[in-house]
Amino acid sequence: MSATQVTVGLDVGTTKVCAVVAEVDNGDVTSILGVGACPCDGLERGVVVNLEATTQAVTDALRSASQSAGISIKNVMAGIAGEHVRSFQSTGVIGVSRKDREIHSDDLQRVLEHARAYPIPGDRQLLHCLPRDFTVDEQRGIRDPLGMSGVRLEAEVHIVTVHSTAVQNLLRAITRAGVQVDALILESLASARAVVEDDEAALGVLLLDIGGGTTDVAVYERGSVRHTAVLGYGGKAITNDIAVVLHTSLDQAERLKLEHGAAIAARVAPHEEVEVAGVGGREPKRVTTQVVASIIEPRAEEIFALARAEVERVLDPSLLKAGVVLTGGTAALRGLTELAERTLGLPARVGVPTGLKGVTDWTADPRMSAAVGLVLYGAAEGRTRRVGTNLLDRVRRPFREWFREHL
Repeated sequence: MSATQVTVGLDVGTTKVCAVVAEVDNGDVTSILGVGACPCDGLERGVVVNLEATTQAVTDALRSASQSAGISIKNVMAGIAGEHVRSFQSTGVIGVSRKDREIHSDDLQRVLEHARAYPIPGDRQLLHCLPRDFTVDEQRGIRDPLGMSGVRLEAEVHIVTVHSTAVQNLLRAITRAGVQVDALILESLASARAVVEDDEAALGVLLLDIGGGTTDVAVYERGSVRHTAVLGYGGKAITNDIAVVLHTSLDQAERLKLEHGAAIAARVAPHEEVEVAGVGGREPKRVTTQVVASIIEPRAEEIFALARAEVERVLDPSLLKAGVVLTGGTAALRGLTELAERTLGLPARVGVPTGLKGVTDWTADPRMSAAVGLVLYGAAEGRTRRVGTNLLDRVRRPFREWFREHL
């Protein structure tokens, strides 16, 4: 046995739960030790609606990740999303009281406390207070005022709040699975940590994490968060549209979307056909893949139009010089980047977690962005646990998995 520092990310999504176990050294993720994923039908649009189903999915995902990593999981960094998420800007101002007027860490703490002292309704709670920039006397746009001299210190922050009931139900589902939550992180911030480059955030970038039940929005400007939001539409809405129009089951509609779907109908061969299973004993029928794409395209356009409206609430989208990064399970849909560029008027790319070692064949996938981002948060914030790992078991495990797949 040997000991190592680990952190665990837990992404509890509308259609799946993902868990990632990472090894940490000096605040950096050095290797992905294990991954677990399980379908989930206990949430709607990011909010727990079936506690038992959610707990079971969390339990199964954590068990898989634990077995994969060869460790026992006791604590997690958990993500949260849902239409209940609200964000706004706030400012705080203090006077620097020292005779030499030098700004110390306690001054930064005081001005941030002043900024977060914004009245929040009783049914909501603070999730994040993220500094954007500081002003010292008349000098604006300061990223780190520590050690500077001044009389007046002002902080501009981005505040994220969540509905207390939604938080409690999510925490209850996770703790019933036998683990404790070290911290809750907004899913869009976690995904951005995993897939947005520093130079993109500095130039200005829009992150869209298009999951099953929601689309998480994060706008970065000059390297910091300018706006966050959660849209109540995701890949599940596209699946539902296919099922309704083609009179088939949700399972069949999901298969059609994944295997034959495209976001731009004009880019699909007009004569390629696919069989669609009927429901209630009805005979299957054949439709062209262009018909499937023509169902997908308007819903995907609607998601991007809603995202553009969110961006326009805070700035001109043309100022986002790095464009848009798409991630989440729906981001792999054929033609989606082209549709995003057309609808948003911004260059687009698909973001996947990169630069990691270990079980990267699992994590180099847009579906894993939030879970990977959560372990990056855990590493950076020192949310780690020292655990014993069986080195012999970790050597044997890849061979066991190979034999399981090939025999």
